Amino acid sequence: MQTRRLGHTGHHSSIVIFGGAALGRVTQDDANQALDLALAAGINHIDIAPSYGLAETLTGPWLKNHREKFFLGCKTTERGRDGAWAELEKSLRLLHTDKLELHQLHAVTRFDELDAAFAPGGAMETLQEAREQGLTRWLGITGHGLEAAAIQLEALRRFDLDSVMFPINPVLYANAQYRHDAEELLRVCQERDVAVMIIKSIAKEPWGNREQTYHTWYEPFDMDEKIQQGVDFALSQPGVAVIAAAGDTRLLPKVVAAGNHFSPMSDDIQAELIMQAQQLEPLFV
Repeated sequence: MQTRRLGHTGHHSSIVIFGGAALGRVTQDDANQALDLALAAGINHIDIAPSYGLAETLTGPWLKNHREKFFLGCKTTERGRDGAWAELEKSLRLLHTDKLELHQLHAVTRFDELDAAFAPGGAMETLQEAREQGLTRWLGITGHGLEAAAIQLEALRRFDLDSVMFPINPVLYANAQYRHDAEELLRVCQERDVAVMIIKSIAKEPWGNREQTYHTWYEPFDMDEKIQQGVDFALSQPGVAVIAAAGDTRLLPKVVAAGNHFSPMSDDIQAELIMQAQQLEPLFV
């Protein structure tokens, strides 16, 4: 699989990275098969978090035999120092490793959460101390929601973070304010050589009253053509390094195939997809 440089970390990550959320509600055998598939496909970067159900517990036994082959990024939803430190220690234990490559503030969706993490005694103190102790090398932030890009811009004003992770897809880019904030974040990240990782590239719309046929909290596109369009759209935005595969192991082969067939998307086709997306219900309101 094609790789891209992950900002100033210097790591060349596969353009599709393994999203640990896919392992939240599967068996150990299912997890092993998904991770084996990722390894065979050339994926060399795992994104995981304590909030992903059983993901850490299931990944650890497999990862201990393959640790040197992967850039490992983990996260914390704790906003205080002590809680974040306890969560980090547990993650390291469950993942059978003594260090991460990347540790991130996870799912920062409101400005007051950002304030709490950066306040004295906040989770950012844990991230910095973890780096000082050699438990991680790089620090980042992730987020969902319509304010994700704006929040991450503010985070970059407060601290020299190494990575950001946020959603990009045609439905979100149909929202003028979100697109403006996302494009500004991408511009700043390019200027500062900050790694950009994208989630929700194949998100369609909320499940609503429809039967939930995948483990993802949103309804994903699952037709090959639509998945290819979502992957191409996200990876064609300036400064984007990688996308995370969707949160269901059944979608992993399709996203891997789309990554292998990635080609830059023209501005005209992007504009057409954004226009079509206006007919879909947005994930975030």
